[in-house]
Amino acid sequence: MPMNSFLGVFAKSPLKPLEDHINLVHKCSQGLLPFFKAVYAQDWKAAKEQQQTISSLEKQADEIKRELRVSLPVGIFMPIQRQDVLDLLTQQDKIANKSKDISGRILGRQLVIPEALQTPFMEYLMRCLDATKQAQRVINELDDLLETGFRGRELRLVEDMIERLDEIEDDTDKLQIGLRRELLVLEKDLNPVDVMFLYSIIEWVGELADISERVGSRLELMLAN
Repeated sequence: MPMNSFLGVFAKSPLKPLEDHINLVHKCSQGLLPFFKAVYAQDWKAAKEQQQTISSLEKQADEIKRELRVSLPVGIFMPIQRQDVLDLLTQQDKIANKSKDISGRILGRQLVIPEALQTPFMEYLMRCLDATKQAQRVINELDDLLETGFRGRELRLVEDMIERLDEIEDDTDKLQIGLRRELLVLEKDLNPVDVMFLYSIIEWVGELADISERVGSRLELMLAN
């Protein structure tokens, strides 16, 4: 996007680029659903196609991130500090990066998810993606928050949404504990290196929820200021 066009977006809606970024980031993380369906089927051609889609979306998010960092005007966000916006942007971007890392790691090794883990793992993944969706919803309220001067009913709505995000992240922690226990039972029958990679993937998927919660926490701190 040309510089003058990008600044024009700020003139219309100061927080629109941040919202555009989280929307793209969430779309990137959602790409893990069809990716893992292909992995479950051991259809590595389809998995590669899905991984390339995730990678393409991550690159698009990076472009928005770079443009926003360069073009973010000083002083335009009256109730918001420029650094707060950049901190939010950094956390949002980590969701896309982690999604690309997860899909790339699995595809590179053609890592098979044991059949006994597939159902609980998918439940876990979907709950972690609930967190990225909730983070998206929270950020997409920023324009309305700005219009109301960061107070009143809209502020309470966003605070409730952030609280809900915390609850979702708590759910993912519990699901991760259960999934690790199930993997522990299977360890003796699996390739030890695969076991190591599986634990790593379980942790990385959980980080999608952890990072999403940090998006909410950053916004909460911003509102407190």
